[in-house]
Amino acid sequence: MKVNIYDVAKAANVSIATVSKVINNTGRISDKTKKKVNDIIRELDYKPSLIASALMGKNTRTIGFILPDLANPFFSELARYIEDKANEYDYNVVICSTDYLKEKEDMYISLLMQKNVDGFILASGFEHFETVQKLMDEEVPVVIVARNYPEVPVNLVAIHDYEAGYQATSYLIQQGHKRISIIARDIWSNRERFRGYSDAMKDHQLPIPSEIYYAKESTIQAGHDSLQQIMQESKIAPTAIFACNDMMAVGAIKASQKMGLVVPDDISVMGFDDTLIAQIINPALTTIAQPKKKIANEAVDLLMSAIDGDTKNHTIILKTELIERESVKKI
Repeated sequence: MKVNIYDVAKAANVSIATVSKVINNTGRISDKTKKKVNDIIRELDYKPSLIASALMGKNTRTIGFILPDLANPFFSELARYIEDKANEYDYNVVICSTDYLKEKEDMYISLLMQKNVDGFILASGFEHFETVQKLMDEEVPVVIVARNYPEVPVNLVAIHDYEAGYQATSYLIQQGHKRISIIARDIWSNRERFRGYSDAMKDHQLPIPSEIYYAKESTIQAGHDSLQQIMQESKIAPTAIFACNDMMAVGAIKASQKMGLVVPDDISVMGFDDTLIAQIINPALTTIAQPKKKIANEAVDLLMSAIDGDTKNHTIILKTELIERESVKKI
């Protein structure tokens, strides 16, 4: 049977209020009584209830991490790093996956607010800022990752998606590719990467085959279907594909192979994120690496500062890195 505060008070022959004061280090309690209560707590292996702490308005040492898709290796790896860093602060992390749906974003935030979490790290789509603004208006500590709000002051840890998209496309152009198509989804990060792709093509006087956001989801299947659509619609087939995440890039490779194309001899494929899947796919994927561990560490550090009372908003923009592997051919 689970030990509760009443059991501790009875075994120590003190009041419940005295046990609470010892646990929370409040009030005037003699050293002798403190030692007696703490000895009983250890002996009975009593663990104070986080829910009870929440009801009393105290920190629960819990943060909420809301992300769009736990099946996406980028977000699952990010979640692991955030959990590891939070544990260094003796904090727990509740992870919620929203499928990019606003109603799920609102539901999870409401649920975690009821549980009195101490703050949020938000990595979901959050296309509409009012949900974030509501948290800020209520002075709830918040850090945004993997999503930028340039026009709004908020704690932010992100990369420069536009520059990364420009870098990826410029690399393919440097490898001799002139017919480059992009697989992107109509979400903020992909729109910025698409904008970088478009400007790189224009700056090199190269035509943009299509302005379509082919992918409906950020999945392998979406990459597969998008590549098939691109090849069906193209009068002249592209020599290279820039996919806005590794999963879609893997889907493009699978679709190419199904059509009898050899990657990279017949078509080159470039990804984004540098997740584990980029290393195990054959051929190994050339991609843009996001510094996932650094993003996680900076985000947790910022959130802990906010929980401790830092009211300033900080913006940290981290650099990406181009990782060359085997999926892009120089022509």
